[in-house]
Amino acid sequence: MSTRLVNLVIGAARPEVLADFWAALLGRRVAVAAPGARVPGTDIGDLDLLFVPVAEPKEVKNRIHLDLASTTPAHQAELVARALELGGRRVDLGQGAVPWVVLADPEGNEFCVLEPRARYSDTGAVAAILVDAHDPESLAAFWASVTGWPVRARDGDVLVGLRAPSGRGPWLEFLRNDDVKRHRNRVYLGVAADPASSWGELVDPEGNEFCVLPPR
Repeated sequence: MSTRLVNLVIGAARPEVLADFWAALLGRRVAVAAPGARVPGTDIGDLDLLFVPVAEPKEVKNRIHLDLASTTPAHQAELVARALELGGRRVDLGQGAVPWVVLADPEGNEFCVLEPRARYSDTGAVAAILVDAHDPESLAAFWASVTGWPVRARDGDVLVGLRAPSGRGPWLEFLRNDDVKRHRNRVYLGVAADPASSWGELVDPEGNEFCVLPPR
């Protein structure tokens, strides 16, 4: 069975409210996706953001988060200001003095607003979906087989980046992190199957949940 990456799923206490935040921040719109909400991707290859209701409160740092791209230092500052105005907040994860800005959305989901970087100059608003990994190389190889996205970047043994064969849209990156996974992921990937199939949930080699959707 062949599959392709189609969305990022985000659990939310108030899916419609959180979808409004992300749509406004990314310059997109909200579509109905009962029982939650959906922020469709754009024509440059962005993935859908799918917001689904969850009852459990967020307790730990997410293992998957979004990195947003900026084109200039002024643009980075504008994105940060917009996120704060929309209800986001600054977050201290022990990052220290870094050129990117760590924020959280209204439900506490972490994301970064990156300083201008050449790698992300053509991605659109979302630079990358970043996944914490004990073994970035091995986990990237698994997801390359699931998505059909080849490895396009390596930063030593710390980070491995995949990108769609079209060269459009965000990167899918795996960053070395030794934290132990103790809870179900609140943010996870969604893939669509090419042949007929029913909805199902699986886990990758490091225990990250992901959903397999029927053909779209």
